[in-house]
Amino acid sequence: MRDLYTIFKSPCLTEKALALKDTGDKVVFQVDRNANKIEIKNAFEKFFKVKVKDVNTYILKGKQKRVGKFIGFKSDIKKAVITLQPGEKFEYVEGV
Repeated sequence: MRDLYTIFKSPCLTEKALALKDTGDKVVFQVDRNANKIEIKNAFEKFFKVKVKDVNTYILKGKQKRVGKFIGFKSDIKKAVITLQPGEKFEYVEGV
């Protein structure tokens, strides 16, 4: 199993992710590309001490970027939508 500090890269603070947090017990994190759902679930439960009901993951393909005559690509990222058990609370950004 991977080190739980290397699985999570950053919380996702997009409008869609914050709407999911407000409407339900879901939080969105950017995770390591090679992490699977079981590793994400175990690491989240150990690190944040909350119970996880379900984990959904998806990969966002990197977009093409152009600077002058040079063309490159941004890297692909993997996001995990973590559904918490009913009654669990998770506060990672407040007062923003």
